[in-house]
Amino acid sequence: MEAANRGAADAGGRTIGLNIGLPHEQKPNQFITPELCFQFHYFFMRKLWFAHLARALIVFPGGFGTMDELMEILTLAQTRKLARRIPVLLYGTSYWKEIINFDALVRHGMVSPEDLQLFEYVDNPATAFEILQAALVPEQPDKVPAFASSRTPA
Repeated sequence: MEAANRGAADAGGRTIGLNIGLPHEQKPNQFITPELCFQFHYFFMRKLWFAHLARALIVFPGGFGTMDELMEILTLAQTRKLARRIPVLLYGTSYWKEIINFDALVRHGMVSPEDLQLFEYVDNPATAFEILQAALVPEQPDKVPAFASSRTPA
């Protein structure tokens, strides 16, 4: 995450950090905007906020924590428990196809073929950027409803 925070900070953006306290690793990196650095004790609370705030997810090769976060978002998307669609990009096709055999999950009836459309593989920043640009249109402010008055003009 430090690389993403650094890139955003170098471009003049504000960055957020949802940090989890662990006994032997994981401290906030120096590129997180200080007022946007949040410390969590429990994984479930971190993942709740992670899923609530995310507009997109780009997953780079990682270990158990990365897999946990990926599967959490995919499960929420699969079961339509997210308020909005979150594009999920798996960066590094060869890594992800070796680590997780999604096709086998379909073959064994554990997920439906349509579930494989919940994510895309990408292998370079330009492709990831194109996909995100197409998927992330700016949110429109809610339209204020026009309410009819039950009173008659005086």
